[in-house]
Amino acid sequence: MKTICLLLPLLVATAFGPAPTPRKGAATVTMAKATLQDKIKGGWAGQVIGCTFGGPTEFKFNGTMMNDYQPIPWYDGYIKKTMTENVGLYDDLYMDLTFVDVFEQKGLDAPVSEHANAFANAGYMLWHANQVGRYNILNGMKAPESGHWLNNPHADDIDFQIEADFSGLMSPGMPNTAIQIGDPIGHIMNYGDGWYGGVYVGAMYSLAFVSNDVNYVVRESLKAIPSKSTFYQCIADVIKWHDQFPNDWKRTWLEIQRKWSDEVGCSEGVFSPFNIDAKLNAAYIVLGLLYGQGDYTRTMQISTRAGQDSDCNPSSAGGILGTMLGYTKIPAYWKQGLIEAEDIDFKYTTMSLNDVYRIGMKQALQVIERNGGSVTGNEVQIALQTPKTVRLEQGFGGHFPTEKRSLNKELTDEYTTAFNGVGFIIEGTPAPVSQAGGRYEGDFAYKVAVYVDGRKTETASLPVSFTRRRYDLTWHYQLTPGNHTVRLKLLNPDKEFSLRLRNLIVFGNKPVLASY
Repeated sequence: MKTICLLLPLLVATAFGPAPTPRKGAATVTMAKATLQDKIKGGWAGQVIGCTFGGPTEFKFNGTMMNDYQPIPWYDGYIKKTMTENVGLYDDLYMDLTFVDVFEQKGLDAPVSEHANAFANAGYMLWHANQVGRYNILNGMKAPESGHWLNNPHADDIDFQIEADFSGLMSPGMPNTAIQIGDPIGHIMNYGDGWYGGVYVGAMYSLAFVSNDVNYVVRESLKAIPSKSTFYQCIADVIKWHDQFPNDWKRTWLEIQRKWSDEVGCSEGVFSPFNIDAKLNAAYIVLGLLYGQGDYTRTMQISTRAGQDSDCNPSSAGGILGTMLGYTKIPAYWKQGLIEAEDIDFKYTTMSLNDVYRIGMKQALQVIERNGGSVTGNEVQIALQTPKTVRLEQGFGGHFPTEKRSLNKELTDEYTTAFNGVGFIIEGTPAPVSQAGGRYEGDFAYKVAVYVDGRKTETASLPVSFTRRRYDLTWHYQLTPGNHTVRLKLLNPDKEFSLRLRNLIVFGNKPVLASY
């Protein structure tokens, strides 16, 4: 296969093989269809490998890196075992596949409402920004409002970052097209840094088709992110620290922890070592890629051992590197047992890896032709794109967590509390009194009138159903700085269910910094 490309600096000879033959002045790359298919397979398989490998460690190492002596299982048959016995682990994949399936069923011009409705009504379990986005869609809100931080306290979380892979895998060598495809979908559940995580990951997948240089892919993709955003600044720091400490990933990890580990929005992450923020976990993806330098094992180990969302991060890193290497060059050690799992439909879907290999190729060819490229015989010609910076958007401006107050109270009638700040979140859980029969998925929903400073702000619907639940009971931002009251009035008590208030999170307009 001969590849022709304008981008001479990136297509250098590396461990992946000899540099392609350039043609001066060309703004295209020509690739064999077989190579394109191999890279698409590598991208999807790499996600499964990374997610499976990191699964046992997910959120067990929060605010700390994993010790080198900590074993992580990997053996022949492990992928199939995990896919059949731990189906909820693969939210990285089944969310991706929802959007792939909508494009397959409705065409590439499917409106965002089709994607929103498909994901909101799916039977799979969701958390954080995804679950808030789902709740918002099910209750009549449309994208992008469903992902906006004023409507979604988890807007900065990792969610779109872990499911944006599809956009880059549909858009080989065309990062701007990947971003355009992902933009409306990403705003179903995210905003600001949460959206930028998907922009960045999608761009890296796209460029991994046409570059063998991990350093280039990491740096070039960052051009898509506005430099004034905290997401950009975090990833730029990781790149800078890698340049300063090129042989010591743990030193860079410590620098990331020192500067970027403060959570702002997520109710479970503030005042806790738990951190599902997109930029921090993207930093761990980049950590694995930069210090892995194309070595699959090293990339898997570092992106996992960095901790926090340590199944999603190696899934992204493994998918990006799998795209760059291609399926056939992913080491056999990491593919052991993969073939026997490739015909298993992901839970909640009718799609397997073999299905998405085929559908992904079909969609990539369509996207190539739509964006100035061509498909001829056994080759494709891709019209290359240089990443363009997307618009600036930042959530939670002027909001800083100042207090986490335990409530630990069952709401049976009314509850009132006071705080000083500019915003709040109340965490809580509706549940059946009897847990017999497993997880409740009936139709009962509590109705709670919420009053802030005596003014009714909403009547919150709080489904007991896990898949339809409201992730946080209620919240309100952008209040005038000062003292405020919140009153909750339960409108439909029911002896079959309980509603427990867990915590009050308070936000001020200035950060609270320890003096020492």
